[in-house]
Amino acid sequence: MTVTKIEPVTKTRFQVYVDEQPSFVLYKGELSRYHIEAERELAEEVYQEILQKVVLKRAKARALHLLNDMGRTEAQLRGKLLQGGYPESVAKEALAYVKSFGYLNDVEYARSFIEGRKNRKSRKELYAALCQKGIAREDVNQALEEYYDGEASKAAIESLLRKKKFNSDTADYTQKQKIAGYLMRKGFKYDEIRQVMEIHEPY
Repeated sequence: MTVTKIEPVTKTRFQVYVDEQPSFVLYKGELSRYHIEAERELAEEVYQEILQKVVLKRAKARALHLLNDMGRTEAQLRGKLLQGGYPESVAKEALAYVKSFGYLNDVEYARSFIEGRKNRKSRKELYAALCQKGIAREDVNQALEEYYDGEASKAAIESLLRKKKFNSDTADYTQKQKIAGYLMRKGFKYDEIRQVMEIHEPY
């Protein structure tokens, strides 16, 4: 294999291309240590040593730092590592590493996400948001079954009605239809909306 290009990422970090493909990012001192120069041959054993002893070690530390910074889904963490210049194979190993310690769990992430938002979001909104974060649909459904029921949905409707300062006693038919339409567009079921609006107290 041949180092075909070395491209600066920052003043101290460089993207190394091997056989025309972006392979890893190294610091200036590491380029010198492994005698990496453009148009120079790179032995397979040296390539593997760089991946395992330098790049993978750094990817694991980076993954732990990102998770310590804030909760993330597996897809989000993978995207961050790839964005940072880590190869797909290295990112996969780093993800397996943090998962082995229980630091990365999409179902737990979904449960926490739902728990923190279920009093102001519909089931449909929560489902869409979690799927958008890259969580598998079966994991999203599992978390919703456990943490989001009809009572949570009604509580969310109540919260939104308070926010809108809606008063069912003084609102006319048109106003009720308007607020009901707003709630339905957010993904709430009409039956739940009707039940809450009928018992809704003035604020």
